[in-house]
Amino acid sequence: MDITKKIFGRIGKQAVHSYVLDNKSGMQVEIIEFGAIARSIKVPDRNGNIGDITLGWDKLEDYVNDKTYFGATVGRVANRIGGDKILVNGVSYKLAANTLPDFGKNHLHGGFKGFNKAIWKGEEFQDDNEIGVRLSYFSEDGEEGYPGNLQCEVKYTLNKDNKLGISFRATTDKTTLVNFTHHSYFNLAGAGNGNILKHQVQINAEKFTPADEDLIPTGEIAGVKGLPVDFREERSIGSRFDEMQFRKFKGYDLNYVLNHKVKGGNDLVATVCDPPSGRVMEVFTNQPGMHFYTGNFLNGEVGKSGVSYEQFGAVCFEPQGYPDAPNHKNFQQIVLQPGEVYSQKIDFRFSINVE
Repeated sequence: MDITKKIFGRIGKQAVHSYVLDNKSGMQVEIIEFGAIARSIKVPDRNGNIGDITLGWDKLEDYVNDKTYFGATVGRVANRIGGDKILVNGVSYKLAANTLPDFGKNHLHGGFKGFNKAIWKGEEFQDDNEIGVRLSYFSEDGEEGYPGNLQCEVKYTLNKDNKLGISFRATTDKTTLVNFTHHSYFNLAGAGNGNILKHQVQINAEKFTPADEDLIPTGEIAGVKGLPVDFREERSIGSRFDEMQFRKFKGYDLNYVLNHKVKGGNDLVATVCDPPSGRVMEVFTNQPGMHFYTGNFLNGEVGKSGVSYEQFGAVCFEPQGYPDAPNHKNFQQIVLQPGEVYSQKIDFRFSINVE
């Protein structure tokens, strides 16, 4: 296994490094310090052809201006918070209201300058079983409105069996809210190679959190049975797609309540397969929820190597805490206290269906 470090670009005088992890088993992952982003994930198909299966950009300035969160680490709080205020220990804090398309109404993915816009400090490492890069960032008290100085770490690892591990760690000196996730956009046929409506998906969840027209959870926890959001049995993403008309967009954009054998266990929660290429991805996590998104707001962006990313051209699996948790007492909360350690993980395991 091998790690290659190089300068990806500069912001002012500060160099932003890229780390390419190569397991010599056909899988290669590139991580950049800006946004602790997975810029590319390359895996073989059933014929041995290596393809990049994640959407992204060629240049650092494209990531600086990015509004899609391609491959990003998202925080302090991923997903949506209804309105622009949170109550922590009886104190009200004002957050950025940065959601689109209704700009100025609700809070999304940590604010105007969330963790996806921060420059993280990378450090590569290697042992007999895996290679990786550890990225750290210090989020100051008051950043994007959140209380507490937060010391953050994201660790990417790659092993010989084509498992990409992502682990999150954080500590605080003041009661705060923390809910990280990873936001890669996957197309197992290859990034830019059509839409993902024929991808076969299974999600290990019997319940979800319904949302209003602004995608803010209503507070209900509902069963998926009989609804077009039911993926307990494997089926194509497009098989009930026409039933998912939402405002002016079709598609999936919702949080699932994951089944865990043991609370906090690192369990298999989703599987996705592209039948023509044979590529299979399994998602493991210890997080209580997972946001499932089908690229509804992609609109032809020209990404890596000049390839256009059409609407529904990728699918996101974003394990995380429940969205809008601070506003719903019945949801599992995302509060982090001084002396506690926030510790969450996601594993993406890749294989090939040879049939």
